[in-house]
Amino acid sequence: MYPDDVKYNETHQWVRKDGNVATIGITHYAQDQLGEVVYVDLPQVDDELAAEEVMGSVESVKSISDLYTPVSGKVVEVNEALIDEPAKINEDPYGAGWMVKIDMANPDEYDSLQTAAEYQAKLA
Repeated sequence: MYPDDVKYNETHQWVRKDGNVATIGITHYAQDQLGEVVYVDLPQVDDELAAEEVMGSVESVKSISDLYTPVSGKVVEVNEALIDEPAKINEDPYGAGWMVKIDMANPDEYDSLQTAAEYQAKLA
């Protein structure tokens, strides 16, 4: 449920690094707490984001939650499929349910995020 190849932040977002590009989504825990996701509001390509800045929101049948970017940088891709199929977030949060890709301005921010073991320990 918590892959080792990603890092996690305090607000339940995950980051998978590929070179200087960070793919970001919400964790299994976050989607489980939200329940059925019915809408997602994401940033636009070319938006500049600072770490821990609100980058959008996710709406479920239970509530609306802000999404916080774990790393700073420029949005290079947005998962447009989530607009029509937000349930992908529930079905596959670490795969098809990814949200944005960011060209990291400060890759050291990634290194300061929690490992899967650290994240799971905080959930316990």
